[in-house]
Amino acid sequence: MTVKEAILKALDETSQPLPYQDVTKYIVDNNLYEGNGLTLNATVSAQLGDFIRKNDTRVGRIKEGRSYFYYLTKHEVLNEVIEIKEKSEVKKSSKADFTERDLHPLFVSYLKSKGIYAKTILHEESKNSKDDTQKWAHPDIVGVKFTKFKSEASIRLLKTFEKKDSCEIISYELKKEINSDTELKKCYFQAVSNSSWANRGYLVAFEIGDHLKEEMERLNKAFGIGVIKLHANPFESQILFQSSYRDLDYQTIDKLCHINTKYKEFIEQIITLNTDEKHLDLLFSEFNKKCDLFYEKDEEIIRYCTDKNIPFEQE
Repeated sequence: MTVKEAILKALDETSQPLPYQDVTKYIVDNNLYEGNGLTLNATVSAQLGDFIRKNDTRVGRIKEGRSYFYYLTKHEVLNEVIEIKEKSEVKKSSKADFTERDLHPLFVSYLKSKGIYAKTILHEESKNSKDDTQKWAHPDIVGVKFTKFKSEASIRLLKTFEKKDSCEIISYELKKEINSDTELKKCYFQAVSNSSWANRGYLVAFEIGDHLKEEMERLNKAFGIGVIKLHANPFESQILFQSSYRDLDYQTIDKLCHINTKYKEFIEQIITLNTDEKHLDLLFSEFNKKCDLFYEKDEEIIRYCTDKNIPFEQE
């Protein structure tokens, strides 16, 4: 058996991404090739590099930190690369130390800077919460943006003739990372399902593979759900694709109010703010207190990201 054959056999039998040192160890432990340890280690490293440089379709690699991990591409037939990573015993990078919900305060801070009031809606607090389909019933975060005019007369005129335009209710589905086409479609259509009731809907992710941009654009044109790239410094977040506007679906809103109390309270507060003109300042103050925690200062954000192990790059 040649070194090349030994490498292919090792990757085939382990069925998971491995650094070149582990490939060498497997070859030695299973007597796939006879050779000096140090020399063989260098040879295996060089041969794996050749597979990639020569675009050999049998071998692929992924990067974790500063190291490369190699695998057989035939294992991608049933599993995306990301799924192979999850099954391996590869040490996760620091971004694996924080959770999806750790990102909520950052995203809400971004929304607040855009004049959007936001509230997290927990699916486990809904009726029948043990049913996994509830995750597709309502979004992670609900936001509302009120139309602002300098003149009170303009505001009253708007509410009299075009009540639906006095505010926009927006739905957000937040994800930690989207790195494969399969993940993108699953997350996108979850956002489609969760946002059908709202004026606008967005899929938000902290990490999005650059190679997915074309597919995101296609989905956006077809279904109208926008895409936002969230940054650790939330004020640097980007709307990659704008959401399409649509009228509210009151039947679905009624369903969501029935299954989730906090969602119902949020909707009721929006109604109050649109109908009670005499106490707006007080109502907005109370409404703001019931919305999610947000940060306005950079030092607060850096401290939060440090506490939650969220990678924060300072320019």
